Amino acid sequence: MKIKNLHNWDVTAREAVSLQQKLRGHLILSNMHIPQPIRTVAGADISYARGSDLFFAVVLVLTYPEMELIEEASFSERVTFPYIPGLLSFREGPPLLRAFEKIKHVPDVVIFDGQGISHPRGIGLASHIGLFLDIPTIGCAKKRLVGEHEEVGAHVGAFTHLRIGSETIGAVVRTKTHVRPVYISPGHKINLEKAISLALSCCLGYRLPDPVRKAHLAVNRLRMECKD
Repeated sequence: MKIKNLHNWDVTAREAVSLQQKLRGHLILSNMHIPQPIRTVAGADISYARGSDLFFAVVLVLTYPEMELIEEASFSERVTFPYIPGLLSFREGPPLLRAFEKIKHVPDVVIFDGQGISHPRGIGLASHIGLFLDIPTIGCAKKRLVGEHEEVGAHVGAFTHLRIGSETIGAVVRTKTHVRPVYISPGHKINLEKAISLALSCCLGYRLPDPVRKAHLAVNRLRMECKD
């Protein structure tokens, strides 16, 4: 898979913030670039042991809507960028992109375990890496990073908008009854409505959409098999 070279990853925290502010203006939040019909969906995730600088990345490409595995790629490397809230993509982005480089089947959409535009500067992991991949991406996070929302309904498929002031930046979505909701937001080349519906259609009875759930299991298995 070809990856755009948008910037150098060896940057300071101040330079990283400046890059986010610059790149935010390049995001596309519409569905005009989504293939019809969607035939493949990828899931991407990162895993590392607490206190370790060795990061493991996994990308899975699945058929849609069957959720059958087509391809898996992984990559591991030591990360030097420090943990700074709001700059997660500068830690996780490089190994994820190296894993994506190994993928032969370019997915129609990618779902990330992370934020899309529901981010302090409007460009979380799914949005940032989406610009490098230049394909539709969705952020599916387990925790809220920014914004406020009303209580979400208890039934599967219920959602409420996540907002900063009058701006809608995502949605709090119930993917499983009596289970905590997830935070869905557009990454790149997709709008919120489509991101919600696609994420829900990929949930096969679990809290997380299947591509993300399977990527999470695969990357943790990979990390446990390797000794730091």
